[in-house]
Amino acid sequence: MLVLGIETSCDDTAAAVVRDARQVLSSVVSSQSIHKLYGGVVPEIASRQHIRLIVPTVRTALAEACVELDDIDAIAATKGPGLIGSLLVGLCFAKAVSFATGKPFIGVNHIEAHLFAPLVETDELKPPFVGLCVSGGHTELMYVRGFGDYELLGSTVDDAAGEAIDKVAKMLGLGFPGGPEIEALSSRGDPNRIAFPKARLKRKGFDMSFSGLKTAVKYFIEHQASLDENLKADVAASFEKVVVEALVEKLVEACRAKKATQAVVAGGVARSRALREASQKACATLGVQLVIPSRELCSDNGVMVAVAGTLRLLRGEKSSLRLTAASTLEELLEIERS
Repeated sequence: MLVLGIETSCDDTAAAVVRDARQVLSSVVSSQSIHKLYGGVVPEIASRQHIRLIVPTVRTALAEACVELDDIDAIAATKGPGLIGSLLVGLCFAKAVSFATGKPFIGVNHIEAHLFAPLVETDELKPPFVGLCVSGGHTELMYVRGFGDYELLGSTVDDAAGEAIDKVAKMLGLGFPGGPEIEALSSRGDPNRIAFPKARLKRKGFDMSFSGLKTAVKYFIEHQASLDENLKADVAASFEKVVVEALVEKLVEACRAKKATQAVVAGGVARSRALREASQKACATLGVQLVIPSRELCSDNGVMVAVAGTLRLLRGEKSSLRLTAASTLEELLEIERS
């Protein structure tokens, strides 16, 4: 089965052609560099940029795969969660192509797509497993009983981990997106110099919080007479250490609670070497097999959408052209249950 996957949940316009959820024929990502001017994603600008980029991005994906639109068996597009304006561009485009060609259309859960992205790189991904999806807009901990059967264990109660990283990068005068900038700077710093706080929520469960940590960094910076490059590096390293520890601790707690033998860490923040190494070490200690997509597949991409779409289609599913987008995971899961 040849599936065209379209991803427009945030600020990357992406398209890919994947065969049988295993073979990547093409993957094109058009990043919106304009957001660097604002130090973060501006939703209205993002949706307008998607309108401008989606046609050339899809055309390039088809050309690089050496296929025509007639060769495609189905079209998959992200339906949520994400920025509603951005989602609607990709979703409406996919539905229009489906209507014009008569080919099946399937809406894809963005978190599901991230967690099953490793299928194009390994045969070892087999539910049940605990999945941690962490990015600029999402920090969710899921228990995946099987494809399409999910339990939301916990999520951030405020800022997503990636959002906090972007904001701290801006405080330090770094560029956007903040992840690569913080990672590069922290490699030159002392992660033990500054004892930033780790949120301890009173409620039981697997929810996380990163707003307090971000605020602690803000106050620390404001109280410095000067912020030289060495201190900046120490701030970045100390901040990164706490973020990684918070994420890995919850991953470990969830694996223990569910007696999981496999875990997946995915999403844009999973590009971080610190998170990848800490997750690998913690899971090895637990005796849990860790599966992490390649760094390229951690960022938003059309491949993961095509993979999840293929799995849905193979189950006999397809979406109505009346399908609408959902901005939150809770809203999306409720729609899928109804």
